[in-house]
Amino acid sequence: MLELLNNIGNKKTAIFFDFDNTITLQDTIDSVLINHSTNNNWLKLEKEWKSGKIGSRKCLKGQMKDVRVTKGQLNKYLATIKLDPYFNKIALFLKSKKIKPIILSDNFDYFIKYVLKTRGIKGIKVFSNSMKFSGNRILTKFPFRNNKCLRCAHCKKKNIFRNTPIGAISIYIGDGLSDVCPSKHADIVFAKDHLIEILKQEKVSYVPFKSLKDVYTKLRKVLK
Repeated sequence: MLELLNNIGNKKTAIFFDFDNTITLQDTIDSVLINHSTNNNWLKLEKEWKSGKIGSRKCLKGQMKDVRVTKGQLNKYLATIKLDPYFNKIALFLKSKKIKPIILSDNFDYFIKYVLKTRGIKGIKVFSNSMKFSGNRILTKFPFRNNKCLRCAHCKKKNIFRNTPIGAISIYIGDGLSDVCPSKHADIVFAKDHLIEILKQEKVSYVPFKSLKDVYTKLRKVLK
């Protein structure tokens, strides 16, 4: 994988980012649940998801059902989310190379787009789960689910295939459980934290990173 990365040169490249704990410095959904869930049932669902007993769609649907937060309250919270400072630098660098990065997330569109918009980050395509407000409740939808697979709420693998041009090299950047499947189908994977542990166990090649500064430095070096 390192050999392929180091020899990208002028080849077509499609670059995909996870959102929570990759672009952001925290898990925004977990933080919303901690602050706005009416009970602690979300912890049980989280544990069942991590152990493989349920898929992320069932987990997220159950967790968000108990959230009570108005649009104004959610906006106030989302304004506190911190981003890895190098994400914007990567986005600007890729723009100079005429490469459009894509975000693939198991989070919700409103969360992601609000965070990016309020940080002045524009023009990045987002594929994620969707939501709408009903008073102080959040109603969820999962437009990118794969009905043949119950593991993921958002089938990132499908969106990698659909958004990688023929002959292009796909690069995926992520950190956790929801990034395992796309990591197995991308040509090059940047991994950190829990994703590294899983990919090691499953013998999937990856390039380690600690923050997006590492990714930024490497991409500047290899993209001609």
